[in-house]
Amino acid sequence: MPSVPIEARLAALEEGLDSARARLAAAETAQGRVADELAILRLVASYSPRVDSGDAEGVAELWTDDGVYDVDTGLLEGHRGLTEMVRGDAHQGLIAHGCGHVPGLPVVLLDGDHAVATGYTQLVVRSSRPGRYTVMRVTANRWELERRGPVDATDRGWRVVLRTARAVTDDGEGRRLLGRSREG
Repeated sequence: MPSVPIEARLAALEEGLDSARARLAAAETAQGRVADELAILRLVASYSPRVDSGDAEGVAELWTDDGVYDVDTGLLEGHRGLTEMVRGDAHQGLIAHGCGHVPGLPVVLLDGDHAVATGYTQLVVRSSRPGRYTVMRVTANRWELERRGPVDATDRGWRVVLRTARAVTDDGEGRRLLGRSREG
């Protein structure tokens, strides 16, 4: 059996190593995207228990300091606007009566340190009939997020820059917002 020159064997090993490195890099990139999407889904999902329990600071922490919540009932700017909404009479009345902001699973689009999540929320309130609940509102949501902070910071993470929310009604605004679900 003829012997393969050592140079050829080394070249084959190098080629195999390069291929393994490329596969590892691709797997690390995919894992990073999955971790980012999971972090964003957790952030969006955490809004409901925080807002329905009256955790004003917890709600505000989901946004950047200069973040905006543009809901069709008003514009909330920064942490102060968000905490005032949660502590306000209208919201406190809802949670005292019994309500739930029930989210649907959003579509998440990632682009580096920017992301968009588009989906639905139902506002369910306790009915005057015992044991009954009514869907008071169905809302289309577009969450625009950024990963902020120094790369090596322990608190670097995703935060909401802008959440746009529109009721799904015959005016078409909610439907148009949902229609942007492919846009990053």
